[in-house]
Amino acid sequence: MTTYADLGLRPIINAAATLTRLGGSRMPAPVVEAMVAAAGSFIDLELLQERVGARIAQLTHNEACYVSSGAAAGIVLAVAACITGSDRAAIGHFPHIEHTRNTVIIHHSQRNSYDYAIRQTGARLVEIGTAQFTQPDELRAAITPQTACIVYFAGTHYASGALPLADVIEIAHAARVPVVVDAAAQIPPISNLWQFTRENGADLVIFSGGKGLRGPQSAGLVLGRPDLIQACHLNGNPYASIGRPMKVGKEELMGMLAAIEWSLAQDEPALLEHYERIVQYWLSGLQDLAGIQANRGYPSEAGQPHPRTIVQILPTSGHSRDQVVAALLHGDPAVAVGSIGTDTIALNPQTIAPGEEHLVLTALRNVLGV
Repeated sequence: MTTYADLGLRPIINAAATLTRLGGSRMPAPVVEAMVAAAGSFIDLELLQERVGARIAQLTHNEACYVSSGAAAGIVLAVAACITGSDRAAIGHFPHIEHTRNTVIIHHSQRNSYDYAIRQTGARLVEIGTAQFTQPDELRAAITPQTACIVYFAGTHYASGALPLADVIEIAHAARVPVVVDAAAQIPPISNLWQFTRENGADLVIFSGGKGLRGPQSAGLVLGRPDLIQACHLNGNPYASIGRPMKVGKEELMGMLAAIEWSLAQDEPALLEHYERIVQYWLSGLQDLAGIQANRGYPSEAGQPHPRTIVQILPTSGHSRDQVVAALLHGDPAVAVGSIGTDTIALNPQTIAPGEEHLVLTALRNVLGV
């Protein structure tokens, strides 16, 4: 069997985050086993998608679920569903949707690289507000008969300048416009799987399968209203629709179900306490170093309720931040860390396997010349 080493690649200790470019998360054994078992036989894929979706919906206290090929694909299909519903004629028109509901409202402060997935449908974005604030009347004025939906990016890192989600949902529903929440990295807490839909009232919510849920990286969840989930089905594989290239295989479907079952069985308070211990270990191991300032940061870079270690590289250290990042990544072992601003790195405990916290600390101390 060809290995990473055979391809000239080295494994990386991920102290950055559940980043796609680093492989998301590690899948636990039950997920891998479910995927291997699924690979051993043929199955009616469309029916499997329906059955897995129904089971995940039941487990997560939602009305319906569609398993997508990642969170970005989930955005495409969710927006497409809001544009077309189950109208098969409309489904066949993408991206030429000039004569249907073809606008999507988004906060100016929440514009980001992932909103490309909205525009991929051919929808036109309508921005509201500024980077600093948004008035409720701006949202009301932006809603027209052409509005397909409002897309809201969840997390404290997107909250500044945006209306509270509760206000968005109230205004949107008064105008009979659905709200789609992108919550790709908002696990933990696990309760977010039903918080956005059942408790906040969002019509659809999207999660990455390969981040906090630790499922297949090429999978995601769309949870919410049954009629819109049915429209996601019709816009997706195996139909010749906009989502046909966004295929979810039998292995990912069963792996995603196993990941949900595994995640719901975990002791989340104990997990968060484990993250806290790693951060405190790093802080203790860095406190004697001159030329840096290490502090506990909270929440995580995605607004998750766990800490990380924030390390500012001062000029007196004799190193630049970028030199430190590069040296860690090219070291032995290779360590990836997060970057903040121009002079700060972040160490995230979420993707650290047992024992790797010691390797991360040793590597950072070696780079800083200690």
